[in-house]
Amino acid sequence: MTFAQAEKRVNELIEKINYHNDLYYLKDQSEISDLEFDGLLVELINLEQAYPQLKQDFSPTQRVGGAVTKNFPNVVHKYAMLSLGNTYSHEELEEFDKRVKKLLERDDYQYFCELKFDGVALSVTYENGVLKQAVTRGDGTKGDEITANARTIRTLPLKIKSESLPALFEVRGEVFMPNNVFHELNKSRESQGEALLANPRNTASGTLKMQDSAVVADRKLDCYIYSLLGEELNSTSQSTAMLGLEKWGFNVSPTYRKCANIQEVFEYIAYWETRRFELPLETDGIVVKVDNLDDQQILGFTAKSPRWAIAFKYQSENKPTLLKEITYQVGRTGAITPVANLEPVLLAGTTVKRASLHNANEIERLGLCEGDTVFIEKGGEIIPKVTGVDLAKRDPKSQPVIFVKLCPECQTTLERKDGEAVHYCPNSKGCPPQIKGRIQHFIHRNALDIDSLGGRTIEQLFDSGLVLTPADLYRLTYEDISNLEGFKDLSTRNLLTGIENSKKAPFEKVLFALGIRYVGRTVAEKLAQHFLTIERIATATYEELIEAPEIGERIAQSVLDFFEEEDNKALIAQLKEAGLCFEVKQEAVNLISNELDGQSFLVSGVFQNFSREDLKSTIKEHGGKLVSSISGKLDYLIAGDKMGPAKLEKAQNLNVTIISELEFLDMIGRK
Repeated sequence: MTFAQAEKRVNELIEKINYHNDLYYLKDQSEISDLEFDGLLVELINLEQAYPQLKQDFSPTQRVGGAVTKNFPNVVHKYAMLSLGNTYSHEELEEFDKRVKKLLERDDYQYFCELKFDGVALSVTYENGVLKQAVTRGDGTKGDEITANARTIRTLPLKIKSESLPALFEVRGEVFMPNNVFHELNKSRESQGEALLANPRNTASGTLKMQDSAVVADRKLDCYIYSLLGEELNSTSQSTAMLGLEKWGFNVSPTYRKCANIQEVFEYIAYWETRRFELPLETDGIVVKVDNLDDQQILGFTAKSPRWAIAFKYQSENKPTLLKEITYQVGRTGAITPVANLEPVLLAGTTVKRASLHNANEIERLGLCEGDTVFIEKGGEIIPKVTGVDLAKRDPKSQPVIFVKLCPECQTTLERKDGEAVHYCPNSKGCPPQIKGRIQHFIHRNALDIDSLGGRTIEQLFDSGLVLTPADLYRLTYEDISNLEGFKDLSTRNLLTGIENSKKAPFEKVLFALGIRYVGRTVAEKLAQHFLTIERIATATYEELIEAPEIGERIAQSVLDFFEEEDNKALIAQLKEAGLCFEVKQEAVNLISNELDGQSFLVSGVFQNFSREDLKSTIKEHGGKLVSSISGKLDYLIAGDKMGPAKLEKAQNLNVTIISELEFLDMIGRK
């Protein structure tokens, strides 16, 4: 394929993929299968790898992520992102309306009402129709630049096709995590023994600040646009601006309404008071704006908020019920979680029987006593929470709740590390829920995914003494399984087949299955790709671990602690003997040249023309060899922006040749 042919095909693919992407995410329609769509995307990725100069900021491949950002630079907002004044009553809204009437000196103005979504405010700048910069609200004056992460939001256009487009404009939106995505994420974390995320809003906020945009893409964030700003706009009102944004392909929530007066605003509030619970995301009120933009200019601003807009907040549904008892759950990591068992109460459309108490600090903060009447609230939590106590109904003889001192399962004295709120059972080798939890984690669908093996069967295998560690699964015989209750010939053979097939799982899944504390699926993938083998991970120093993408101090220390345990070393040896994979299988590489043949490279930092993974692929395509750590045998360290100083110093001390991205391009004959 010539360069001209490649350029033509890239443009065709971009247009076709964008068309199907908009059809699916904005109109909930599909004209091709997922397989066909993925095929188009893979073709585009391959062409952009072969011809990097054809990769554009607005390419659909930018939504997949892959760029790593260690630090997010501060950016000053061109237009300040002010907060809104809040009200909880109709009387205060009427006062707001009177102020508007007085300042405008007339009563023929109209309002624009929209739901107030519980997400993260984002400012996005477009230049010549192309997404150029995305910045968080921050303190309203300046925020963090997170453009690479914003590009992964599939409903946010990377390039707008319109003839009547201003050269430069800004949109404001609310980034959110849909409830179904949040619940699935928490289900996965719960099954893996990881701490549950508190609510969709906090999760969306944390996701936007993740260093690896590929992880952000996997979180499936969404965004509703609610404002248009610029100097060459044709809009005369908020409502016409929203219609224009919809025509340009932005995702505008269809829940807005133009209201002729304050009474229609009240009707809008009443309409959404209960219907908002049917929406795919969390809301906490509505925003009322004077519709006409000239009127907004006349009304102006206070120091903190616009005079032409106000937020009406719905009262959170909060109901009293009886605290029957507190039970304590033991996770696979030994973490103890207290749960309030309640007299059933109807809340936000569902019957609530249990509520999270999180930890001992929360019990102490609430001042809980046995038999209390407590207030329950359900917002964005995965399960409802206890918000307070009805002291008027407390029995004077009731006793304060004392957090358990012994593990409820094995009676071992609990421990609490400095700086942590959670109590742990340290009996990891003898506490049944921890042992069974580790085995259940090992067979999780994101780990070894052993077909025909579930929680009930693990209980049977554990209780019968057949399986006490994951390695024991690979010693099971036909007779062992067939003797279990409910197992006949076919189910026994299916389970044995599932165990055998699990040996084909790639290294990153096996690493995740080991259950190292704080090493989730994504972190396991990063460790595997960075170090390539279990031996390199096991022998890595603290400094080498934190140089890997997404690896912070807490994770690094946990990995070190794991490999210091003799039992863990023995488990890995047994799993190796069983035939599991403990190294990244190197895929066959289509060599473009032999320019780098016999030379070793290590990549560190952030680059202008490549993501880190693209750069590694390019090295291999030209015959080079990748290594995971610095030694005297390393030929070249390719140093990008924000590279760790410790790694740089080590390379200098060992006289390793340090080159820039441009020098690397010269080596392979690319300008």
